[in-house]
Amino acid sequence: MELTEIFVDADGCPVKQEVYRVAKRHRLKVTLVANSEMQVPDEDDIAMVVVGSGFDAADDWIVEQVSEDDVVITGDIPLASRCLKKGARVVGPKGRVFTEDSIGIALADREIRANLRDVGVMTGGPAPFAPKDRSRFLHTLDQVIQAVQRGK
Repeated sequence: MELTEIFVDADGCPVKQEVYRVAKRHRLKVTLVANSEMQVPDEDDIAMVVVGSGFDAADDWIVEQVSEDDVVITGDIPLASRCLKKGARVVGPKGRVFTEDSIGIALADREIRANLRDVGVMTGGPAPFAPKDRSRFLHTLDQVIQAVQRGK
């Protein structure tokens, strides 16, 4: 089974360089999707798509384009859920693999945190991005790609 493409929810993605490196090693196409233009390497297998600034415009574009066994890089839990429903693999920038089994808990946790913030409870944000996150992401992305290529 051949992996078609890696889609990157590029606004604020801290691991774009790592995606380029892994994609090049596996000879895969990368499409970055964002609300505004950004610098990307001038390579045939890397494309930049700028969508409108509408709410969820990048998410909607990715969901329309993604297909089974593509890989999506995002920390956006609702986008991850939508991509999983289309059969894509989803990896967060800190190396978390979203699956059908884990996405329900992630969505529920997100909802609980949002409700707590709405009533004034300080829930804190995500932990800062650390070098170990970058390393975990590289390892996880490589594993996910190899699993897709083996048909698992």
